[in-house]
Amino acid sequence: MTSFKAAHATAPNWLEAANSCLAQLGNITPAANLGFLYLTDVFAEHLPEMLAFFKEQTDIEQWVGSVGVGICSSGQEYHDRPAISVMIADFPADSFRVFPAIKSDIREFVDGHQSWYEQANARFAIVHGDPHNPKTAGLIVQLAEALNEGFLVGGITSSRRSHFQIAGGQTKGGVSGVLFAEDVPVLTALSQGCSPLGKKHEITECQDNIVIRIDDRPALDVFNEDVGEILARDLSRVAGYIFAGLPIRGSDTGDYLVRNLVGIDTENKMLAIGEFLSAGDSLMFCRRDTRTAQEDLLRMLRDIKRRAGKPPKGGVYYSCLGRGQHMFGENSEELKCIQQELGEFPLVGFFANGEISHNRLYGYTGVLTLFL
Repeated sequence: MTSFKAAHATAPNWLEAANSCLAQLGNITPAANLGFLYLTDVFAEHLPEMLAFFKEQTDIEQWVGSVGVGICSSGQEYHDRPAISVMIADFPADSFRVFPAIKSDIREFVDGHQSWYEQANARFAIVHGDPHNPKTAGLIVQLAEALNEGFLVGGITSSRRSHFQIAGGQTKGGVSGVLFAEDVPVLTALSQGCSPLGKKHEITECQDNIVIRIDDRPALDVFNEDVGEILARDLSRVAGYIFAGLPIRGSDTGDYLVRNLVGIDTENKMLAIGEFLSAGDSLMFCRRDTRTAQEDLLRMLRDIKRRAGKPPKGGVYYSCLGRGQHMFGENSEELKCIQQELGEFPLVGFFANGEISHNRLYGYTGVLTLFL
């Protein structure tokens, strides 16, 4: 039976924070074999020493994690200050496999791990991606395909310094993480943080990321109807409040990708969206504010609690940089909401530059995974 322990701390120097975490972890069983480590980017340059410290002090060789502008723990967020969040677990022998960054070709991963993941029927992975590699989004899709329609969760590293990841040792430049065999029970859920406005439409004419016609009407006319008369009269107010939602084909949960509106051409009645589009794609407009984000987070948490049917043993959470203190408040309200709904349990994660769920890269979302 897998057990988890977690700890978190902030301190002026990394060693003080690491020692505080170690004291919180207490006695570490010899069976502990996987660690999760997340650190704020203030500590980014100290990652090699920090990782070596935890390996030596815990006797755990396999670690995964990332650097973030903000990091998560049970009921606590750390933003813009030096902090560490760590979790250790004793998974069944040979039930997971850590893999370093896949940088350019999925064959790098397949050649090294195919025999194991096919034998273990491993179709779930926790992954971290490098924002500087233009192939990252494509590698996420390819990795899920290689795992026979596998399910990925994770986030894109966020940092104002170095975008380091952890996968055994320090790595960067691609997609890295840990695979789990089918006998490791997990549940995942995603909170969009938005609520749709109006109905789902069809893009009938577009060029690259420019929407020209929707439902065979001028794009801006449809947009104005959906957002309402007050916003339509003053389109400067839609920035940061109204977004484009691109429904995912085949999704049985109504998931959609949220993308920014990057331009409005009132003369030609066209819209520019932060995503390349094709005629025939579905499109809807959605609102993002504190109330809708809180409501959707609660919906997600209550749904995953119902599906779990029992308290989680551990978990990982990946939230957007635009959420956290910016959306829910500065007193760790997003993580406290998880704690209030699901109870106290070991949890780690970070605030990402893009969130990964299934085989796609999202934005403005919170992705929660529970180990049961």
